[in-house]
Amino acid sequence: MTRGQSSRSHQRRYALRILFEMDINRTTMREVIDAKREVGEDPPGEFTYSLAEGVVSHMSDIDAVISEYAEGWDIERMPRVDRNILRMALYEIFFTDIPPGVTIDEAVELAKAFSTEDSGKFVNGLLGRVNRDREAGELSLSTE
Repeated sequence: MTRGQSSRSHQRRYALRILFEMDINRTTMREVIDAKREVGEDPPGEFTYSLAEGVVSHMSDIDAVISEYAEGWDIERMPRVDRNILRMALYEIFFTDIPPGVTIDEAVELAKAFSTEDSGKFVNGLLGRVNRDREAGELSLSTE
């Protein structure tokens, strides 16, 4: 873990790697984690695992929100890193007690670190619109 990086930030990065690898290789979370273990990587922490598992469990609902709010972007043509950052953030916003502002800030930082020059703005804008609608009671996802 780098200096100044919280444990949760580190675990979000690990969850992003898992989701990205699942997306690019069209494989399961278990296969990605097993492959990481085979090359000597530490197993994911509890937060990493719950975040990745939560995204997988709610992916169709989360992807529907991304598709609705990603103006001018088809979800399948969106950069994979951006798509998976958005998936993680939306899972946190709708299904955890983490403050949305923290989630959005973390997602923007991930986008700036791992994606294109414009990705931070794109992620921030989409998540901001989703969160405003959620807070106004105009958007919800089932917590079942």
